[in-house]
Amino acid sequence: MALVATIGTWFITALGAATVVFFRKPKDKILNVMLGFAAGVMIAASFWSLLQPAIERAEQTLATPAWLVAASGFLCGAFFIWASDKAVSFAQHTKGRHGVSRENARMKRIIMLIFSITLHNIPEGLAVGVAFGALAGNNYSDEGLMGAISIAIGIGLQNFPEGAAVALPLRREGVSRPKSFFWGQVSAIVEPIAGVIGAALVMKIQTMLPFALAFAAGAMIIVSVHELIPESQSGSKKSPYSSTMGIISGFAVMMMLDVMFG
Repeated sequence: MALVATIGTWFITALGAATVVFFRKPKDKILNVMLGFAAGVMIAASFWSLLQPAIERAEQTLATPAWLVAASGFLCGAFFIWASDKAVSFAQHTKGRHGVSRENARMKRIIMLIFSITLHNIPEGLAVGVAFGALAGNNYSDEGLMGAISIAIGIGLQNFPEGAAVALPLRREGVSRPKSFFWGQVSAIVEPIAGVIGAALVMKIQTMLPFALAFAAGAMIIVSVHELIPESQSGSKKSPYSSTMGIISGFAVMMMLDVMFG
């Protein structure tokens, strides 16, 4: 059941990524709005999908103060992305031997974006797996089953804008539509894997999940602030609020989905 549910959440991510096929060569203004929308989605998801559940789960399952678990996980996630960014930049610099070229900088943004969304999808898959794994044996109940299904539906609906949040910025960077779709949907392929692991190791995963959720939140925030938002502001002198409105819209959409189905 956990596998079927997480395949469903992955499929909805693929539907979100498929929105990229409607864009041939969007204008810079539209692309800035898309990039801002992706940043807004990621910022909202980092709190309502990750930090808030991390704090709630830590309060329910751990003796360690919830604020300490959330803060340490958040900082570790941000540090991990920072270290990964430095490693990617060093590898590209070594390969080019003439500094970081424009193409290398573009590839770095693509890698960081895919990486952060993929990290975010791992704890979401674990959350679905834990919900279904908790029904094993004598713990099964119709109420528990409906609760697990609700979690899967909520995460699936959240995944639609997340799929677009990967595919559309890749298109913004000049990646072809088929490749943008591929990377948009593949970022969520970790969810079925994590879901099965979560169901199999439900008791141990529950203690690890709060830290993992906060870790993913830190990763998403640093990518949004350091990569997506500055890039969405490029060439925005004629329409300075285009990307800002994209950020606000993405935040609002993700917030509503998280609150309604979280």
